[in-house]
Amino acid sequence: MAYLDLKKDKTEFSRCGYLDEFNLLFTSVGRRVSLVQAFKETLAHLKITGSIITADSKKNAPASFFADFYEQVPQLQTPNYINYLQKICEKYQIKLLIPLIDTELFLLSLHKDSFEAMGVTLLVSSPKTNEICFDKRKTYTFFKSIGVQTPEIFNPAKILTDSQAQYPFLIKSANGSCSIGVTKVENAKELDFFKDYIPNSIVQEFVVGEEYTLDILADFQGQVKSVVPRLRIETRAGEISKGITVKNQAIIAAGKKVIEALPGAVGCLTVQCFLLPNGDLKFIEINPRFGGGIPLSL
Repeated sequence: MAYLDLKKDKTEFSRCGYLDEFNLLFTSVGRRVSLVQAFKETLAHLKITGSIITADSKKNAPASFFADFYEQVPQLQTPNYINYLQKICEKYQIKLLIPLIDTELFLLSLHKDSFEAMGVTLLVSSPKTNEICFDKRKTYTFFKSIGVQTPEIFNPAKILTDSQAQYPFLIKSANGSCSIGVTKVENAKELDFFKDYIPNSIVQEFVVGEEYTLDILADFQGQVKSVVPRLRIETRAGEISKGITVKNQAIIAAGKKVIEALPGAVGCLTVQCFLLPNGDLKFIEINPRFGGGIPLSL
């Protein structure tokens, strides 16, 4: 996957009308310097004429300095945010729009048709898939429904009345991201406090093992084309800062099963799991976007 799996027969792009000019827009680009550079290298390698345009609400987003053009946009919560993006798409004749943060994905998934009418393809999974991914209770139910092991979710009130409860537990927000609020609770006093302190909290089984992130690429029909597992050695704000790729066929097969079971998964998605000492896999999370560690997989 040296070239993002855009490395297809050039006649296929020609049939789609993309060879003339293939302009890409990355939104909420932030610090994704390596990803922007990888796409630029891919266009050059395939000899496809095109520009990289980035958008962010901050003027000094680092990745914007590596793009061909940059547009500052309002905050995502702005009522006319979608209109801003569509104007940028018209200005630069964008063919492909790739959002890069969780909070933008569901909103854009609701507007795929209006972008499609402009000739813009959104690299965004379906609203249903985004709903599954962004509520950890729904993610838990999804994993259970397809026969994939996942940490159990417990009722904190029952734990607090159980003198035989086996601590520790993990508590987190059901719709949190970037590992914000993820807390290991060692006793009843900590649990009683954090269950209310962390907004919309859930309490999970505490799992010990090797933690992996899987970068999984799905085509526009939801079929998996590539899976690269990364062992997470060190993280920063929920994103990997040190890791190593591991070609474990059992993890690859399990990741493929997860993504192909989703209703409308598209593009690059990251799936997180633990490899337990007994060889079992327990899946914990799905993020339907490019992960921060994608440069390692590339």
